[in-house]
Amino acid sequence: MGSTQVGNTQAGITQAGPQATGTAREEIVEGSNPLGLEGIEFIEYATAKPQALGQVLETMGFRPIARHRSREVLLYRQGDINIIVNAHSNGLELSDKPAITAIALRVRDAGAAYRRALDRGAWAVPMQVEVMELNIPAVHGVGASRIYFVDRHKEFSIYDVDFTPIPTVDQRPPGVAGLHFFGIVQYIGNDRTEDWTEFYGALFGFTALPSEERFGILPKGRILKSPCQSFYLQLIEPEPTVLDVEDDECFQRLGLGTPDVPATVAQLQKRGVEFLASKGQGAEQRGALTRTLMGSVMFELVHDERR
Repeated sequence: MGSTQVGNTQAGITQAGPQATGTAREEIVEGSNPLGLEGIEFIEYATAKPQALGQVLETMGFRPIARHRSREVLLYRQGDINIIVNAHSNGLELSDKPAITAIALRVRDAGAAYRRALDRGAWAVPMQVEVMELNIPAVHGVGASRIYFVDRHKEFSIYDVDFTPIPTVDQRPPGVAGLHFFGIVQYIGNDRTEDWTEFYGALFGFTALPSEERFGILPKGRILKSPCQSFYLQLIEPEPTVLDVEDDECFQRLGLGTPDVPATVAQLQKRGVEFLASKGQGAEQRGALTRTLMGSVMFELVHDERR
């Protein structure tokens, strides 16, 4: 496979490093799910206005359930969806506009998945672990984002070490109308669809759906299915008339699945969430899009009965 540089990461280049031949816990083998993906553990937003973003999330049904032990970081949750709000600058200037800066992928074995990703061409993210913190391996994603590998998500989780629960708060708040992770929309540069398809396919085992298979109300770009078949990535290039925007490549918004879009919209509207008007016949059954808040935060609802 020829080398393809994508953002901060190279796909298709074999770098020197330990081979993922197995661990005491699990062996990662070649196949349709080479890294042993099992879904999404959390999405991280970075912002200089964590309280304002927290209000947006609470309106969407999330609840703050825990604080990081040593950093200005809060964990929000509803159902099986975890969102981390990171206001810890660590020497970097944070923007008032929240940005999705990290995705954590659930895997069977984090160490083996990390080594296999490096073997397949990913770029490692040097970790700066403080006292009483877990070392969570990560590789570079789109723009300045990170992709973490987490294998502690069942009986024992990463939050048991790094976070302190907020007293009197339900640690398992139910999801509004069965909301769950559905996918992530990624904005990419002009003529970069094939590059990013190769990146996610070569490193993680994602596969492209047929062009006629679509979800929601915004059927643009290319949709990639995760090898664990639990979530999707939607790659969207700019309009043909727009000049090159490669520097603006980023994770743009979250897609949340629900078995009944109109009922979920009605519940969220009662909570104060505003939605854009749906266009097209039957659009309100397929999906909905919230209005943009804080200049960058929006959520897309997608009809999904898998849960």
